Amino acid sequence: MVNILDRKKTAAQIVAGARNQEKMSAYELINGIFEDFFELHGDRLSGDDAAIVGGIATLAGKPVTVISTNKGESAQERMLTHFGCPQPSGYRKALRLIKQAEKFGRTVFIFVNTAGAYPGKSAEENGQGEALARNLLEISDVKVPIVSVIYGEGGSGGALALACGDSVWMVENSMYSVLSPEGFAAILWKDSKRADEAAEVMQLTPEKLLAQKVIEGIIPESHSHKRVCRAIKKTIEQEMKELVKLSSDELLMRRYKRFRKF
Repeated sequence: MVNILDRKKTAAQIVAGARNQEKMSAYELINGIFEDFFELHGDRLSGDDAAIVGGIATLAGKPVTVISTNKGESAQERMLTHFGCPQPSGYRKALRLIKQAEKFGRTVFIFVNTAGAYPGKSAEENGQGEALARNLLEISDVKVPIVSVIYGEGGSGGALALACGDSVWMVENSMYSVLSPEGFAAILWKDSKRADEAAEVMQLTPEKLLAQKVIEGIIPESHSHKRVCRAIKKTIEQEMKELVKLSSDELLMRRYKRFRKF
């Protein structure tokens, strides 16, 4: 299914919309789409990163695994989650839940709103690069359907390590790019003030990415969070319905071809 958007926005407007603080929180999104959500904690290695929320829920009467980045709502929560930038323990927790879903035959849904993986000293000391690479390596071979939805920022490897499944969707006001427009402008032109210009050059908007077949479709967005949840729910239910029809071998081959085309 492909959604065609009538409203045209500049890339800078899309970036501003993706970063809007009125975006749904992880918990509001999960509880607005799924039923019976039961949160699971920890990576069974080093900790429990608050920037990644995950657990078991039901969708259309079927048990599923749900994972989402979490920016927090209060100032204290935002500091705790590093404004939605996961640490290695967060990526390892996500992978643990995905592997658990594979064991029990549950479809996995991943929601992404992050500027990128946390770049702090503690993250590097605990193996941030290895955690990201491990997710990319192991998720590619998971034998259950994985659907990712970018509903805000989708930045760099921090987003890619959660959006490497069978299909990727974006809501209307979201972005998906190798780095921020400010970082791009600073590197290319030595002037971060040219971020709006950089956003256009980077083609990070849902419309541009859909045209290049990087994503499967665009989900319309409105000021009503309930309406957005309904739109996302309708999309992912359809995706699940189609993907569960595939055998494990068909699923893996389809996933392999999807990423090889890039």
